[in-house]
Amino acid sequence: MSGTGTTGIGSASRAEYCVVACAEAWRGAGEVLASPMGTVPAIGARLARLTFSPELLLTDGEALLMSDTPAVGVRPGSVEGWLPYRQHLTLTATGRRHVMMGASQIDRHGNQNISCIGDWARPTRQLLGVRGAPVNTLNNPTSYWVPKHSSRVFVEHVDMVSGVGYDRAAVAGPSATRYHRIPEVVSNLGVFDFETPDRTMRLRSLHPGVSVQQVTEATGFTLAVPGEVPFTREPTEDELRLIREVIDPRGLREREVPA
Repeated sequence: MSGTGTTGIGSASRAEYCVVACAEAWRGAGEVLASPMGTVPAIGARLARLTFSPELLLTDGEALLMSDTPAVGVRPGSVEGWLPYRQHLTLTATGRRHVMMGASQIDRHGNQNISCIGDWARPTRQLLGVRGAPVNTLNNPTSYWVPKHSSRVFVEHVDMVSGVGYDRAAVAGPSATRYHRIPEVVSNLGVFDFETPDRTMRLRSLHPGVSVQQVTEATGFTLAVPGEVPFTREPTEDELRLIREVIDPRGLREREVPA
């Protein structure tokens, strides 16, 4: 890719491309609650709010709505509201929230697992548990962030369904599909969506320096791959300044996605 828009501040790192890709999930979202889970998504949500999605609502990670946009790990200097757990659940149930969750496993249809590895009756690894994943996926847009793309995460079939994918939502019927939407999956290799006729995962863009072969070899199922795969869009000079100087001056993004 060319160096458009970054003259004078240096080229973007892989982590910074991931931040921009996560931020794009909230483009045009309007006044909804952004719930990023993970360092890079948290930076991305703040970047979106400071640039193209100023109406986004962000919390301090507990129960306060922030009116300013502090650096990651810094408490807000100004608070605009209180969001206790019951009100958070109301936002979720009414679709006024876009969460970006993690995934210990995710399959071609977007089913996600954060509960256990192995047979449910006798798992080899116990993880977080299902948590709020079913309600998230059936009631509000749910995207995913995977910092280390591998065939252990991108699997043919998840060991347990926590977040509901397109195939299971379709089987459950209109009550499940009405608000079900998985806008995108971002990994350290690229961006993926489900904009295919059968709602299976498609490679939407590659981060610079990554090949289609690298992605397919690190994926445990057959991806839909267009004939021409674009690169993930490059951060602008202003976005890089915000990421490096305002949102993440400690460089936490580079720990989650090493160069």
